[in-house]
Amino acid sequence: MPKIVLEHVTKRWNNFFGVDDLNLVMEDNSFVTLLGPSGCGKTTTLRMIAGLETPTSGKITIGDKVVFDSDNGINVPPSKRKVGFLFQNYALWPNMTVYQNISFGLKNVKEEMPLIDFDALNNERISEILSKPKELIELINDCKDKNGKIEKDKALIHIIDNYQVSMFTAKTIFGLNIQEGKLSEVEIEKLVEDFKKKSEENVAKDKKDGYEVNDKYELLKNGKVILKVRKLKPEEIDLAVRKCSRTVKIGEFMDRYPNELSGGQQQRVAIARTLAPNPHVLFMDEPLSNLDAKLRLEMRGELQRLHASTGATFVYVTHDQLEAMTLATKICLINNGVLQQYEEPLKVYHEPVNLFVADFVGNPTINFIEVKGKQAKDGSINLNFFEKESCTFVPNKKFDLNAWRINDNKKIEANKKALDEKKKQKGFIEKNNKDVTFKYHIPMVDAQPVEEEVVLTDDDYVLGIRPDSLQFGKTGKIEGTIYSSMPTGMETTVRLSVDGYLLTGVMFGGITYKLDEKIKVSFATNNILLFDRKTGKLICDGSIK
Repeated sequence: MPKIVLEHVTKRWNNFFGVDDLNLVMEDNSFVTLLGPSGCGKTTTLRMIAGLETPTSGKITIGDKVVFDSDNGINVPPSKRKVGFLFQNYALWPNMTVYQNISFGLKNVKEEMPLIDFDALNNERISEILSKPKELIELINDCKDKNGKIEKDKALIHIIDNYQVSMFTAKTIFGLNIQEGKLSEVEIEKLVEDFKKKSEENVAKDKKDGYEVNDKYELLKNGKVILKVRKLKPEEIDLAVRKCSRTVKIGEFMDRYPNELSGGQQQRVAIARTLAPNPHVLFMDEPLSNLDAKLRLEMRGELQRLHASTGATFVYVTHDQLEAMTLATKICLINNGVLQQYEEPLKVYHEPVNLFVADFVGNPTINFIEVKGKQAKDGSINLNFFEKESCTFVPNKKFDLNAWRINDNKKIEANKKALDEKKKQKGFIEKNNKDVTFKYHIPMVDAQPVEEEVVLTDDDYVLGIRPDSLQFGKTGKIEGTIYSSMPTGMETTVRLSVDGYLLTGVMFGGITYKLDEKIKVSFATNNILLFDRKTGKLICDGSIK
């Protein structure tokens, strides 16, 4: 399956930039989630790759094929990009059965495909299946009702799923009645030979017509597979439908209508319909948002298995960071049309590049504490926070704060120069929706009046402390009061008031606390994050003493 490459892709409406200079490589067979708040540009990005939205500028490549290039005037239509799209709304035809919904798009497929001798293929396949009669008889006899009568529809589905054949082939096999015990071993052996002979006769006819036949029963001339622009045959459509229904486990619902299915079953039908044309890339735009919490959890697992079994490249849009964390091989986090971070889920969680990423990823959300301090000669940073607390931040690796700031200022200056050069270019349009430093929220017991803008210095920082980094107990160095305690059985989410500020912690196990109970807390891990308050960028991680 192909990888997807986006180079300087921009989408704007006048001077509003929906996506701003996006560069991205989605590797072959990856599961990429486009994550971000509503209106950040994630769905626009998805639609541009699929061809449903035309970028203002840039280049998009799927596999080895350029599907959009603003400089060279290339814009391949969606139908030629070999992609599947799964929307938030399942969009199933209510007057069609499940089978008809899945097969609907396949009937209109007309593209270059190999010519296949299905008669030869099916006769050979039936011969192979009949050569192991005990297995077949046992499979069909498992489909008896309480009166001992074989349920034909159930038996046909079992034959289709077990042998991966079409309904036409399954009906032929079932119609031989070998499950009734009327045929002797000799008669079954004769059937095997008859079907094998028919297959050989089909191949002989092909050769007489001037064709060669390979082991897939594709027709060849001069050693090359014959390709012809054609529609799919009923046999091919049925095989595709049955394969997809088997993948998402809805084979028994083929004759039902959408209103006879649950929400989860309808979702599976929509997935099967998207998979049926065998797309190289599968795009999903918040496909689970209409399901209840329990079903969403179940479907996440199904999507993960589906990705592994199909080998396709999945691109998934969501604003639910839990979905992104559990499903993705890589998370692409976007804000205001600008790529913030593109990494594996756990790296985004443990090493967020800025305050926005740290705040958006993680549930319960991260604690931010505004601090002031200077770096000592030994590399540690002495910090003051809240009203009367102080601590020492120790970086995990040897770190020179002054060198980091000089380097960061150089980057800021280089970006400013690059922007100034852009402004001189003909046709430059200045971005109306300006990029600003993320305004994080500091929760407090009492709402505070809006303060005037604070003049920040190089000594102003923000500590980022994940809820699981808070440790409650008698050895804690900071005293606080329990503001709220919310047990869920497996864990308890605790909010602690310290000097009027609220900290959120997670305690694992059946622990609960009384409101207004006095308790001590410490920050007991080495993954405390230190951010620059002026720019919002991550400086380093470390521990607190």
